[in-house]
Amino acid sequence: MKILAIHSSYLEVVPKQKAIERADEKAEKFEVDEALVVFTAVEEDDNLLMVNDLIKEIEDIAKQVKVKRIVLYPYVHLTSKPSSPRLAKQVLNKAFEKLKERYETYKAPFGWYKAFTIKAKGHPLSELSREIRRVKKKEKEEEKVSESLKAESRLKSKFYIYTSNDELIPVKEFDFKEHKNLEKLARYEIAKVRSYEREPPHIKLMQELEWVGYEPGSDSGNLRFYPKGRLVKKILERAINELCISLGAHEVETPIMYDMEHPSLKKYLNRFPARQYIVLSDDKELFLRFAACFGQFLIAHDATISYKQLPFKLYELTRYSFRREQSGELAGLKRLRAFTMPDMHTFAADMDMAVKEFEIQFIKSKEFLESLGLFGYCETAFRVQEDFFNEHRDFYRRIVKLVGKPILIEMFKERYAYFITKFEFNFIDAMNKATALSTVQIDVENAYTYDINYMDKDGNLKKPLILHASLSGAIERVMYAVLEKEAMEMEKGRKAKLPIWLSPIQLRLIPVSAEKHLEGVLKIVDRIKSKKIRFDVDDSNESLSKKIRKAEKEWIPYIAVVGDKELESGKLTVSVRETGEKKEMGLEELIREIEEKQMYFERLNMPWLLSKRVVFRQKRL
Repeated sequence: MKILAIHSSYLEVVPKQKAIERADEKAEKFEVDEALVVFTAVEEDDNLLMVNDLIKEIEDIAKQVKVKRIVLYPYVHLTSKPSSPRLAKQVLNKAFEKLKERYETYKAPFGWYKAFTIKAKGHPLSELSREIRRVKKKEKEEEKVSESLKAESRLKSKFYIYTSNDELIPVKEFDFKEHKNLEKLARYEIAKVRSYEREPPHIKLMQELEWVGYEPGSDSGNLRFYPKGRLVKKILERAINELCISLGAHEVETPIMYDMEHPSLKKYLNRFPARQYIVLSDDKELFLRFAACFGQFLIAHDATISYKQLPFKLYELTRYSFRREQSGELAGLKRLRAFTMPDMHTFAADMDMAVKEFEIQFIKSKEFLESLGLFGYCETAFRVQEDFFNEHRDFYRRIVKLVGKPILIEMFKERYAYFITKFEFNFIDAMNKATALSTVQIDVENAYTYDINYMDKDGNLKKPLILHASLSGAIERVMYAVLEKEAMEMEKGRKAKLPIWLSPIQLRLIPVSAEKHLEGVLKIVDRIKSKKIRFDVDDSNESLSKKIRKAEKEWIPYIAVVGDKELESGKLTVSVRETGEKKEMGLEELIREIEEKQMYFERLNMPWLLSKRVVFRQKRL
């Protein structure tokens, strides 16, 4: 921020016309005698916290020249790197409000072309310039952060393929002939190129299916979810909630923003200096969380934990977590700036307990992805400190046998982060990119950072180990993987389909003629309303073939046609998407078949008559 302060004997300001959209609504001519006129330019790296520094500079000059009147004059021409008009206006308005508590204060209209006449006093202090910079962190803190970042930049890791025969083979020496997706993962991890050269196919599908759209009224990477997409997301949320709670987790809810100066948060936060959304509140600078670690660790710090309660788990489905990912890496549902992350932390007494819990959570993650048909499209990657791998090689032998195929291991000599080992199930998509879904990490650092303790059997306080786990990964990423998988299936000439329990609409009833058969269909509806299935009715006047094509485009697993024959016999003619067969089924038989496949049930969140629904379409961006 730059200011030019002129001690004037006279100032006249005459507004002419608005220059920008964010200009003040009203602007009137005014004159002031004996005042300190402060021409001010807010710059691109400034923020609202600098208002106090601006006021301090103004008051220091005002005391020196002994004035009681101050004029704030927005003057963008003092800088070649101006801030947004929005921020500049906020800074000036806030400074004005604070200054007028102690001075007779005026403000030249913001965003107007103005004529002004000024008479400077001409004494040595009558014209002073100042440059106000963002307050730097204390030197000691800067050293701590830079050392952490230096350690990461110095990291010399090696990549291996680990086989079920207990072979640790350097990536360059491994024969990937029968493991093409593993080769794609290895290349992706070594190259670390995250951006896409063309649009991933799931983006077209998420819009055609009316699941998700872009939100031009928000920041990039923040999406809108239409009813069908919200329903799919809700089912996945319920599934992962029930999984974590079944493992004995305590479900909590924590704030989405935290004080950047909180002593327990600084060290952890400063490992990720470029990924935060910053929120300003009064004189505080807050950051939006990128995980539930902050809130859960602060809860654990205050909790009374006994060794008898270990392993102790805290869980939250964060809606939302935030990361300011680079715009070039944002891609539909895959990489977002606001996302829903199931976050569970397990507090373990020692490494044996931590490794045992890690293995349990690894297996549960695998089972979750298998229930979605995704595990066969995933490759397993571990990051691990070399000494830990050698000490726990039996554990890794068990893991690779559980996976049933070779895994990628990135090994490093020195620990550069809070974890000593972690795993990820990486989905390989239609563009040969890898995306981490499930993950578990063993954290050996943050119990000390947050002063988290448990009481052992002798009454002594001990520090636990902490497992970070997202057994599914971000919910939006799971949706991305489901759609990408089906895009690859369609590329092979197969029909796209979802697991029955995840399909937004599980059964569509189609009257052959709405005029003739709708009444009979509505009687069928009365019999299934109370059942645990999601159904709807196509009551349009379109042709039967067109209604069937529409249902097929929506990937509806059961399509039941109802005409004269069906109403007379009580048997429905049902097309089953999963098998491709068409068969006659009694209503009770059909309901029972769908209910048996319900893993996690949510009711329909929109009208079941198609004529009552809004069509959600968005112009492609």
